[in-house]
Amino acid sequence: MTLEIISTEGAPAAIGPYSQAVRCGNLLFCSGQIPLDPATGDMVAADITLQAERVMDNIAALLQAVGAGFDDVVKTTIYLVDMADFAAVNAVYGARFTGHKPARSTVAVAALPRNALLEVEIIVNLK
Repeated sequence: MTLEIISTEGAPAAIGPYSQAVRCGNLLFCSGQIPLDPATGDMVAADITLQAERVMDNIAALLQAVGAGFDDVVKTTIYLVDMADFAAVNAVYGARFTGHKPARSTVAVAALPRNALLEVEIIVNLK
């Protein structure tokens, strides 16, 4: 299968040696999104709800870049620095997945790049 590198200015540029997303056949594998503002490359405020909104906006931009939407997401993984933030993140997340609910894992981690409070990665089924 041919791999296609996906990049959009609507999501933050990679901060390391990786791609924003890679398409392989009908699947799109998106790198984890942290709450970076794509226009400035800066982290948003250290508020879990604001960070979750920014992460979901970044994911929306990646989906839009390939003509997909949240209903096309089949798997998500959420990384949280503090599991006490689970309910707040879940509220923001649930507002984006109003159709089907993809498979999901949520993992507590010791730290994330740039001191982010969360990171979310997705796998998408492209039509």
